[in-house]
Amino acid sequence: MSLVSILIPAYNAERWIAETINSALNQTWNEKEIIIVDDGSKDATLQVAKRFESGLVKVIAQENSGASAARNKALEFAQGDYIQWLDADDLLAPEKIRLQMAQREAESSERVLYSSAWAPFYIRPEWAKFYPNSLWSDLQPVDWLVKKFDQGVWMNTASWLVSRRLTELAGPWDERLSLDDDGEYFSRVVAASDHVKFTENSVVYYRQSNIGSLSRSVSEKACNSMYLSLCLCIGYLRRLEDSDRTKAACVSFLQGRLNYFYPEREDLLRQIYALARDLGGDLEPSRLNWKYLPIKALFGWKAAKQMSVIESNMKIRAHVQYEKLLMASSGK
Repeated sequence: MSLVSILIPAYNAERWIAETINSALNQTWNEKEIIIVDDGSKDATLQVAKRFESGLVKVIAQENSGASAARNKALEFAQGDYIQWLDADDLLAPEKIRLQMAQREAESSERVLYSSAWAPFYIRPEWAKFYPNSLWSDLQPVDWLVKKFDQGVWMNTASWLVSRRLTELAGPWDERLSLDDDGEYFSRVVAASDHVKFTENSVVYYRQSNIGSLSRSVSEKACNSMYLSLCLCIGYLRRLEDSDRTKAACVSFLQGRLNYFYPEREDLLRQIYALARDLGGDLEPSRLNWKYLPIKALFGWKAAKQMSVIESNMKIRAHVQYEKLLMASSGK
């Protein structure tokens, strides 16, 4: 029976990490190891994780170096034939790994990549709602990337089960990236695969209780990271197939990310527009949701972008409070 390494990078996740670790321990696939890397948390994340330390659970502490560095550190210690990535606030359904490993029995290639269904949740995963997209199917790597780029869809990090062979072919997480590091990494893994196999009944829960930062989308580091990720991902697709359809998908990909850079990073915007022209396409100017247009007119683009983050945070808080009320009224 193949060993699966469940790798959990953690930073300031004391509120959630015990539940996350339990979801890993409760996997019905018995041949597993769990490796947690605390990335210099300022809260009690490390102390909570240490309570689970055993022959099955290894806890490692490092100075704060970023999520990609924490993932690479976990991978250094992983002994598994397959790798299950799991963020410190997300959850695996008990059968998640077993169902994907069952599909593996029908495949002869170690370069088959396995994905699963996933659903966002706030407090109780049983209240999660599933929103299938076009990536929830068996796909060839080039078709997977075209759909992701063209339609702006994605898969949660924990959805994947990656063989040791594919992990080695893809290489380590890119520690230059702080934003869209997971998007870049799994685009690279997909590009290295022979086929992407979707396991419908295998499930992951993606926690949406985190509040976004007003500065994250406009910081120089974040914008540089997003731009580098875009360029790398486009390169992965074009190396698989450099055709009219893949170039058009790349242009759509750039269009969908334009608001990350506008209006603060005119230097990167010029490069993005030039890249789109080299791909044979033209980008439309950045647009805001109509409800933010009065704010833009009065206070400018930056204020309108910040208001969109504030509104998103308010929606998250409202959902969390609603579920807390439901729990209180049901006595749970």
